[in-house]
Amino acid sequence: MIMKAVEARNAADRVMARCDALATISASPNNLTRLYLSPEHLRANAQVGEWMLQAGMQVWQDEVGNICGRYEGQRPKAPALLLGSHLDTVRNAGRYDGVLGVLTAIEIVHWLHKNQQWLPLAVEIIGFGDEEGTRFGITLLGSRGITGCWPESWLTYPDSDGITVAQAMANVGLDVKAIPRAARNLKDIVAYIELHIEQGPCLEQEGLALGVVTAINGARRLNCSFTGEAGHAGTVPMTHRKDALIAAAEWMFFIETATRQHDPQMVATVGTLSCVPGAVNVIPGLVNLSLDVRGPKDMPLELLLSSLIRQGEAIALRRCLHFKADKYYHICATTCDSTLQQALRNAVETVQSRSFALPSGAGHDAIAIAERWPVGMLFVRNHRGISHHPAEMVMTDDIALAVRAYLNAVCQLAQTVLL
Repeated sequence: MIMKAVEARNAADRVMARCDALATISASPNNLTRLYLSPEHLRANAQVGEWMLQAGMQVWQDEVGNICGRYEGQRPKAPALLLGSHLDTVRNAGRYDGVLGVLTAIEIVHWLHKNQQWLPLAVEIIGFGDEEGTRFGITLLGSRGITGCWPESWLTYPDSDGITVAQAMANVGLDVKAIPRAARNLKDIVAYIELHIEQGPCLEQEGLALGVVTAINGARRLNCSFTGEAGHAGTVPMTHRKDALIAAAEWMFFIETATRQHDPQMVATVGTLSCVPGAVNVIPGLVNLSLDVRGPKDMPLELLLSSLIRQGEAIALRRCLHFKADKYYHICATTCDSTLQQALRNAVETVQSRSFALPSGAGHDAIAIAERWPVGMLFVRNHRGISHHPAEMVMTDDIALAVRAYLNAVCQLAQTVLL
């Protein structure tokens, strides 16, 4: 099944126009903000559901607020190849993160339906309700819903206005007692593929439109501190100081240097820094800082983190300070399925002559789905890799290539690999 270039261009034009249309569904007239279980979320669901219907799908909204569509296979109730991404956004977002993956998937079904083609597998599309975690501070609520991994404690989490998840669900007509019904049977889904903008500059640097994701980086986040001794900036000699900020600065330089040397696919970031007492004429006695370390493989990630913590301890010991590091977030790396990777590589090579493999440094709904089903991801070039920002930008020509590759991979998997 081959999509013609003109068909791909028409599909890409529709996708771009629909991204623009969804960008108008926002809590703010001045920027794009669409949070989980907000009125804007429900409006976006309704609009996407209408496009799913037009593409020939059966459509429903599930018990956790995901918008779902199904295009039957050659036999009724066939297991499904699941496609999709998320429809929620961060505050002041770009218009392609998440949304692009849902709308390109709809174009796959639209082409099949228009050409009266049915695959051995059904095709299902989900616009997940929450991936960003912006409203309630917990992530992947939509995708965890279909895997059946919704902790009851999530219902009590409040947003900035004190509205809990349970209250927000009731406000939009969702029954918290029905949440377990969102979970899908293991046998009903064969695999999941997610198309997403690359949230980094690698494809642009390679001069390529598309790339195949090998893994979604694992991440560790820590709250760290150096405790020394505050003192008068004018009276304490340099040789007598226990300056916490100098120790933190030395450690931050080591973090950058060691991470670069460790593995080119590893990243480490000190994103927050605060000094106590924080006065211009006082030696900092306490520095609190955060550490975020990510990588596509868990063992090298743990080795790097261990070396960074040991160095923090060594710096503190040498300077007669105290160092503390408390890990508060841990998510394992998610390896993309090898069979799905190969199908995506074949499809990408067909439309752009060569494939390019890369990990994802950001999290995706595929993390949750991978706990139950094989996952694969296709990245699309995004100008300068800017994401979670209004400056997100993709090219229509790249989307045309993406739709063609996406369709090729879906057809290949449904007809051969996954039977």
